[in-house]
Amino acid sequence: MHQFDWTSIPGALPALASGAVVTLEITVIAIVVGIVWGTMLALMRLSGVGPLAWFAQGYVTTFRSIPLVMVLLWFFLIVPQLLQNVLGLSPNIDIRLASAMVAFSLFEAAYYSEIIRAGIQSVSRGQVNASFALGMTYWQSMRYIILPQAFRAMVPLLLTQAIVLFQDTSLVYVISLADFFRTATNIGDRDGTMVEMILFAGACYFVVCAVASGVVKGLRKKVAR
Repeated sequence: MHQFDWTSIPGALPALASGAVVTLEITVIAIVVGIVWGTMLALMRLSGVGPLAWFAQGYVTTFRSIPLVMVLLWFFLIVPQLLQNVLGLSPNIDIRLASAMVAFSLFEAAYYSEIIRAGIQSVSRGQVNASFALGMTYWQSMRYIILPQAFRAMVPLLLTQAIVLFQDTSLVYVISLADFFRTATNIGDRDGTMVEMILFAGACYFVVCAVASGVVKGLRKKVAR
């Protein structure tokens, strides 16, 4: 029977905190870029402009049809040089972190796009027509009338997707990026406490996601009022 040894956890906290920073960096960047790019994709898809709508639909369909772990490996193994050239990254920058941020941002944008598109379509068509009657363009109508209302209704769903994203960041394990989970397993492998470190990491993920889920539940009640 396995004898649990938790004594190595206190000494591992600084390294785990460093890994947690990497996890949070990926999460925050992917949320911000994903929502911004996802909003643009949703607007393109609803614009009625053929090429833009086709591009947005193709983009969303492609990324929603490919496993996230495969997207991570693509950006890490196939396009690191492209990322350095296009983004002007210094050779000293860890390409694993940059590739993970780009991969997560582009991948999550496809999911945020569908959430945002549904939110926009939930706004009464009468308000769109009223904005056109006032002389607004399509983009002005979206900016001043539709999106503010849509985002208010979408906040719980956007946060729910953010929780899923936070959990999925552990997949950077496959590219050996030292995020929170990878750091925990490295320490466990070094100290012979792999089971304890994985359990501890799982408990940390559970606490964060449980708190975030509570926030989402509260927001759902507010939106429903």
